[in-house]
Amino acid sequence: MNKFFKATLGVIGATVISTSGASALDMGASGETIKLAVNEWTGQHLTTHVAGAILERAGYKVELVTAGFGPQFIAMAEGDLHAALEVWSSNVPGQFTEAEAAGKVVDIGALGLAAREGVLYPVHMKELCPGLPDWEALNACADKFASVETLPNGRLLDYPADWGSPGKDRFEAMGMSFTAVPAGSEGALITELEASIAKKSPLLMTFWQPHWALSEYETEWVALPAGTDECYNDASWGVNKNATGDCDFSPTRIFKVTWSGMSDKWPLAAELLKMYELDAGDQQNMMAAVDSRGEDIKKVVAAFVESKAGEIDAMIAKAKAM
Repeated sequence: MNKFFKATLGVIGATVISTSGASALDMGASGETIKLAVNEWTGQHLTTHVAGAILERAGYKVELVTAGFGPQFIAMAEGDLHAALEVWSSNVPGQFTEAEAAGKVVDIGALGLAAREGVLYPVHMKELCPGLPDWEALNACADKFASVETLPNGRLLDYPADWGSPGKDRFEAMGMSFTAVPAGSEGALITELEASIAKKSPLLMTFWQPHWALSEYETEWVALPAGTDECYNDASWGVNKNATGDCDFSPTRIFKVTWSGMSDKWPLAAELLKMYELDAGDQQNMMAAVDSRGEDIKKVVAAFVESKAGEIDAMIAKAKAM
């Protein structure tokens, strides 16, 4: 059994209520719809579709609602959305921290994906900038990555604007000779990567893993100074003595968030989402099916859920017994 349902093993046994008078975990308001937030990247779509399928298998009504990465937490704080299943610690928006501090949303634990964020380039760029992946060599040949809109600086293709701008933040803190340009969407990021590889044209981009594209195309991560706590908290540390964050991305935690009232309204559903974990390999395989092979996401998720049916049913049964 892989990581996807490891929570159904010993952890559950250790937390089962042992009081003789305790009742089984209740479905709660099963006639009302649970609304899960869908953000603008394929991995998150898959994470959310799988979570929704698990809740439906347990007997709930589920609606997937398109939401911006930051604004979703405002809606969740008001109870208009009920969960976001793939939140990346590297670009957590202020809307989340404010809602969490107010006790209106709850971090319910890690999703389980082994993740990384950083800045990468297609390997053909080493012909133009032989010192890669070293960041100082990259900065010395920034003009090789320039576009008409960024001259004389190099161009850094950053995340879509509503995801935040972590690449821009890192490079500005480090004093890199690059101008960050936000992509329109995840699809736009991939289109530029594919075009760069086909034409051997310049490209430097903020990106993440797991992602199917990294198994399809040859890329390398830029070797930036290590993203440590000191870098993010002490301006005197690092290459820029007047700024924090002058380094690589900090190690990424991917976690799940729910509306604070969820455990009262839907006790079983809240517990299932706490237990839910997704293996990075499983997610990446599904991403390849959807984005690289053009398969329908609902069919891909249905096939995956069916392949895990026994484990899902065991997880639901154990949650109901808590």
